[in-house]
Amino acid sequence: MDIAIPKKAQSFRLPVELIERLKQMAKKQNRSLNNFVECVLLDVAYTEPNAETLAAIEEAKSGKLQGPLDVSSVEAMYKSMGL
Repeated sequence: MDIAIPKKAQSFRLPVELIERLKQMAKKQNRSLNNFVECVLLDVAYTEPNAETLAAIEEAKSGKLQGPLDVSSVEAMYKSMGL
């Protein structure tokens, strides 16, 4: 049994290029533009990063990870990160 969720129509002004891109993305997933945008907004509105992700974001912003990153292997990556 589906539960009806109350919805309200809302109008937004968006760049034409953005709307066209969103339409393309929705079409690739065989979804309506409305459904695609609703799902994207729900994901953004209700997904919050966990503590580990927040710490990684702060570390990246601090500049500690500047310089070349060797991604040839996991061990090399850790070494280039100073870990």
